[in-house]
Amino acid sequence: MRTLLLVVLIVAAAILIYLFTQRQFGTEEEVSRPGVEDTTPNQADGDSEEQEALSLPRFDIVRVDRTGFAVIAGLADAESTVELTANGEVIATETAGPDGSWAISTDTPLREGPVELGLRMTTPDGMTVISEQTVIIYVPEREGDNPVILRTTPGGATEVLQRASDPVGALGPLSILSIDYDDGGNVILAGVAEPRSVVQVFADKQPVGQVSADDDGRWELSATIRPGRYTLQIIQLGPDGAPRYAIEVPFEQASLADVQLRDGNVIVQPGNNLWLIARTVYGTGFQYTVIYQENADQIRDPDLIYPGQVFRLPEEEGEDAGDQE
Repeated sequence: MRTLLLVVLIVAAAILIYLFTQRQFGTEEEVSRPGVEDTTPNQADGDSEEQEALSLPRFDIVRVDRTGFAVIAGLADAESTVELTANGEVIATETAGPDGSWAISTDTPLREGPVELGLRMTTPDGMTVISEQTVIIYVPEREGDNPVILRTTPGGATEVLQRASDPVGALGPLSILSIDYDDGGNVILAGVAEPRSVVQVFADKQPVGQVSADDDGRWELSATIRPGRYTLQIIQLGPDGAPRYAIEVPFEQASLADVQLRDGNVIVQPGNNLWLIARTVYGTGFQYTVIYQENADQIRDPDLIYPGQVFRLPEEEGEDAGDQE
């Protein structure tokens, strides 16, 4: 009995020592990233949302050649009727199979310029559902360029499915692909980095936030940034917490006066290093997307551009980019 009591006391003491040590010093991850909340979405929540979205019509594959002919495939409810719309007009109809899969090849090429594709599903019992997803395609007017293809979902980051041209230079494992924002200053940044690595984002060297890339190297960060012109610095940390890669890109939130929509509700403005896409979103007004072209000029040497502790977020709470005038 005395021996059993002694064992219980030893185990209890060990647990207390462990809890005290964790409270005093934290985990290794907390020490390397002080004062910043990791915004990586909960995997279980993501899986739940993905399963819920399966009941709606959605785009899975979108391919458009240089002449404008498209091959599009996705999922819908089993044996439902799927209508593909271009700028609001139905251009093709297909019936989903028993597993919900469907595929459409366009008989005529998409017109040059911006085209907004949508999906409308009618179930066997007569219920009509419009997909939340939208695919925006920009068919180039000049030969040699590929169409730009984007897939958007309200409240999520824009996915770049196809670029206009091959990358000018390798960016290494780190790059920023797109920024979505609205008139209220809500911003979603998306890019790629080394899988499971830590990515920090600064606006004019003021901390915006920090996130971890997923197993595929994709990262996404939501923040609130006041309208204005900024230089964004994106930094990937190594396993030791030191800067490993860095890129720098310009970012300026356009106002409605800067972007005039014509011939519909979406416009694409090509530029040298980035594209600006503006579109109307039902119930939320205007939404904007900036697509960055892969360009070697974005590459920065972290040891030269960001010396010292610029990479490390301050332990004390201070102003972030959202509080700047």
